[in-house]
Amino acid sequence: MGDLGQDTALNVCGDGHYQATLSADWEIWGPMGGYVAACALRAGGATTEHLRPAAFSCHYLGVARFGPIDLRVETRRGGRTATSRRVEVTQDDRAILDAMLWSVGETEGLEHDETVAPHVPGPEELASMGELLPADAQPPYPFWRNLDAKPIGFETEWPPSGPRPPTWQEWLRFLPTASFEDPWVDAARCVILVDLPSWPAAHRPHAWRQPPFTAPTLDLHVAFHQPPTGQEWLLCDGAAPLSTRGLFGWTARVWSPAARLHASGGGQCLYRRLPSG
Repeated sequence: MGDLGQDTALNVCGDGHYQATLSADWEIWGPMGGYVAACALRAGGATTEHLRPAAFSCHYLGVARFGPIDLRVETRRGGRTATSRRVEVTQDDRAILDAMLWSVGETEGLEHDETVAPHVPGPEELASMGELLPADAQPPYPFWRNLDAKPIGFETEWPPSGPRPPTWQEWLRFLPTASFEDPWVDAARCVILVDLPSWPAAHRPHAWRQPPFTAPTLDLHVAFHQPPTGQEWLLCDGAAPLSTRGLFGWTARVWSPAARLHASGGGQCLYRRLPSG
């Protein structure tokens, strides 16, 4: 089991240069993309005087190995209330991820909230994955040991007997630390949860046929609306309604039990056919 705060921690090398070490506890087809992006978010946050992230976007340029990575941060535009920074992540001089980040200070503006949370049971009404699966069941990847998961619409038999809707919803709580006082570490939870439902949502209409494809993520974008401070359970609400011409796009929203929207975003994935056998 990994700890998000510890596993995205940075070593300061000076002049906007940081190092982090990718932990194998976050493996899904290699280091989980949202986890690598969370490291980039923290590097961008480490160099800013502003209190919170506003918008984050990145391109995934290569699959990293578990081990040290280098992160270099450059200010693109500075200001009293908002700052733009670029974060380049490399490993042994090989490009892994390029990110752009807006951070903001305390500001004021117009206020309204017309968001409508999905009508689903709350985390206290659902069984955890550990209760739903046999006692000897193992997660498919180490990443899932980092989360206490309560799925919505759980099916015991998988693959299913036919197509399922291209949606994926689960209440998730990070383990062993559920939330963080540092606003940048806490925002990293949202980065991971926006990235997470891409393949699970897109695969559901086709899982019954077990098609020979995987789908690396090309990009990720996250809008931070309200800090999830103190909210241990977060609903990952994802959908991938269109898959065509070798690509699929997904959207994701992150909600708390009080029906507050904390982050939203999505990205695009590119299919790759699995080798025969």
